[in-house]
Amino acid sequence: MAKFNKLQVLNKMEEAPMVPVFYHKDVETAKSVVKACYDGGVRAFEFTNRGDFAHEVFAEVVKYAAAECPEMAIGVGSVVDAGTASLYMQLGACFVVGPLFNPDVAKVCNRRQVPYIPGCGSVSEIGFAQEAGCEVCKVFPGDVLGPKFVKGLLAPMPWSKLMVTGGVEPTQDNITAWFKAGVCCVGMGSKLFPKDKVEAKDWAFVTSKCKEALSYI
Repeated sequence: MAKFNKLQVLNKMEEAPMVPVFYHKDVETAKSVVKACYDGGVRAFEFTNRGDFAHEVFAEVVKYAAAECPEMAIGVGSVVDAGTASLYMQLGACFVVGPLFNPDVAKVCNRRQVPYIPGCGSVSEIGFAQEAGCEVCKVFPGDVLGPKFVKGLLAPMPWSKLMVTGGVEPTQDNITAWFKAGVCCVGMGSKLFPKDKVEAKDWAFVTSKCKEALSYI
């Protein structure tokens, strides 16, 4: 069962509007990254469902975060079907993110009052997702659609809450462009976790990058 309810998760995303996006097959590495992000001010973390047995790593990360990062909401990303969403919710996922919008995922998440943040690449997709109860929609891929897409969509649909993922960087220019366009949150992956820094276990770098990104926001 999710540690935090839907309103609590959405409030965390509003208060610290950056969601790190990360996957690693090694449990201890994943734990260290979560803690480094937490120390940097992050309060919602997306563990992506990518590698074999990813759900087993996720289960350990959730248990670790409950003890060491008590205010962190751990969610799952890269979810495209209802079965996978249900599996991760059973393991404690506080929110579910996908690269696409699947109404079946919305149904199982709504039943458990878990936020579903689907990936959408058009105005119509976002409209359909909102009809299905998605409070926040993910603009994806962000580097393809760009801030102008966000600004253009919000003109006729100003109630929309949009999180962008893909191409977001922890730089003042990049982050400022997205928030000026009107996003409520950004998802950030590889730029927060350069491969060489992860291999070197340079968790201080991750913490500092999180602090830097949140300071710009």
